[in-house]
This record gives sequence, structure tokens and C-alpha cells, in this order.
Amino acid sequence: MQSYPLKESYTADDLREIIRVLRSPEGCPWDRVQTHESIRKNLLEECYETADAIDKSDMALLKEELGDVLLQVYLHGQIAQDNGAFTLEDVTDGICRKLLERHPHVFGNIRADDGEAALAAWDEAKRKAKGQQPGSVPMLDVPKTLPALMRAQKVQQKAKLAGMDFPGISNAAEQLVSKLNEFIDIVKAGNDPAGKLGDILFSAVNVVRISENDSEELLTRATEKFIARFIRAEKLLDKPMSDCTQEELDEVWEKAAGLE
Repeated sequence: MQSYPLKESYTADDLREIIRVLRSPEGCPWDRVQTHESIRKNLLEECYETADAIDKSDMALLKEELGDVLLQVYLHGQIAQDNGAFTLEDVTDGICRKLLERHPHVFGNIRADDGEAALAAWDEAKRKAKGQQPGSVPMLDVPKTLPALMRAQKVQQKAKLAGMDFPGISNAAEQLVSKLNEFIDIVKAGNDPAGKLGDILFSAVNVVRISENDSEELLTRATEKFIARFIRAEKLLDKPMSDCTQEELDEVWEKAAGLE
């Protein structure tokens, strides 16, 4: 049985020591057998729960979820140290060096008068640090594990930095319309539209990006809007939607829209 002193306030050092104890031979049977791979999904889940707390503007929940994310960081760090790969000090050293290196407009002689210029300075410092030339190589560094919309927008941004982009949002919108028309032709011909649907999604993300919006955030808002409208429509009916005709569904959907 392990013991740990009760304190009025615990620090990051306490967290590290508690995790070390949990991973020790005398610690928790579950914690000491975990690997980077076995808890990979835990880190992802905690990050999404943190994002949810931010969306809810719930500071108490955000504080709790940030603690859960910190736990995952420290646990991965302890696993790495136990395996002789690296230490938490190595992690801290690495991120400090990266912050200093990627902010030449703060810690160097580069000037950035707005957020866009600051991001450009960051990307240029990153490219130099990795020895990358503008082009496809930075795109290959965008993780495939990102949500598809987020990854598409990041890849498109890398293309912009390499010099390939639409002159304006209307040009991107025209391509989206073109892809939609191609999709209609494919459906009328009785062919598989899957590939063209992917092109439509990618083109839509381009329009969102050029409008200086975030595709993940916009789709999340649209989904929440749909759910709210669906609930209103459901309340207007005196029978299940599955028993309605298409005309009835169209009518109640329009009524629900008027209640927004």
C-alpha cells in the first residue's frame, strides 16, 4: 500500500511523482502495463472533451478537462522515460526551443504587424527548421489522423504558401459549382458518384478557407442547427416522421425554420 501526503495545493511536481508511483512495481496494475499505443485514444478523447468544455464556455469543466489532458501528457512522458526513450525534461526543452525558434517576430528581427503575418513567420521558421522547400513536402507532414475537414484545410493552406491558390472566393465558389454539376451528370448517367462527392467536399472546404472561416467549426454549427430544427419539427407533428408523406415533411420543416 502506497501513501502520499495530503496538501492544500498540489503542483506539477506532485502530478509527476504520483504518476511515477502509479507506474512503479508497487503501483497500479493497470497504469504500469500501459503503453503509448494502449492509451492513444485516451489522449484524443480528452482533447475532444476539452474542446467541448470550451464550446460550452464552462470554465469549471475546462479546468477539469485540461487536468485530464495534462495527465495524459505526463503519463506518456513517464512511459517514455521508463522505456529509456526520453524524459519530460526533454519534452519541455523541445517545446521551449520550438517556441523561441518559431517566433522570430518576437525573439528575432522579423516584423509581424498582425496575426496573418505572425502565422506566415511561424510557417517560414518551421520550413527552415525542417529543411523543407515550398511545395508538396509540407503537405506530407499534415497528419492523416486529423479530422478530414481539418486536414483538407491545412493541406490547402500549405498549397497557398507554395503559391498555388484561387485569386478570390468567387473563383473557388465557381469550382464548387462546377463539381456539383459534374456530380449531377454522373448521377444521371447512373455511375458511381463517390469520387466526385469527395471533390465537392474538398472544394467546399476551399471556399470556407478563403472566406477565413474554419470548416470544422462551421460544420459543427450547421449540425447543431439541424438538430435544433429537427426537434422543433418533431414537436409540430402529431405522428412519427416515418409516418409522414414527403409533402408533410417539407411543410413541417419550413414551419420549423420559421421558429428559429
